[in-house]
Amino acid sequence: MEYVPRERVRLLTGVLSVVSLAIVFAAAGGRIPSSSVPAAPEWVIETIPLVNAVLSAVAIGTITVGWRAIRRGDIERHRVAMLASFGLFAGFLVLYLYRLTVTGGPQPFPGPDAVYQFVYLPLLAIHIFLAIVCIPLLYYVLLLAASRPVTEIPQTSHARIGRVAATLWLISFSLGIVVFVLLHGVY
Repeated sequence: MEYVPRERVRLLTGVLSVVSLAIVFAAAGGRIPSSSVPAAPEWVIETIPLVNAVLSAVAIGTITVGWRAIRRGDIERHRVAMLASFGLFAGFLVLYLYRLTVTGGPQPFPGPDAVYQFVYLPLLAIHIFLAIVCIPLLYYVLLLAASRPVTEIPQTSHARIGRVAATLWLISFSLGIVVFVLLHGVY
């Protein structure tokens, strides 16, 4: 059963990526007014970073399960794990963007300037860069899988691009947890 026309995978990947990244950059840049989202109690806003760290840790687990499953030939388990990973990523992103919109932008780093410049900022930059790169890769592999029967997927670039996407995704989620620990645990 085809959900996505095969010839439209690249176009849909591009459109979804541009729209997603536009929303991310608008929220990060304070371009989305806080009045456009529902209000939440302060404790909810303060809990979002912890929830996102937990979502990231669970996503690391589901990506790893999906990767191991496909290496063992368990396509169904791979599919379930990777869809769960994408759902966790989407949940993370919704909560992150909501918090950015409500608070008016990223949280300032509370630690020493040297740690900010030489540890936190480089880690954050790599985390953000990898997250941005992952978005079109993830859409592409998902749309490839959704547009073809399972028997045809090995003839596509799904596996090759999926390995790259999963690797970058794991690194990005891991660095996100480190950023959380620096912001909320260490300082």
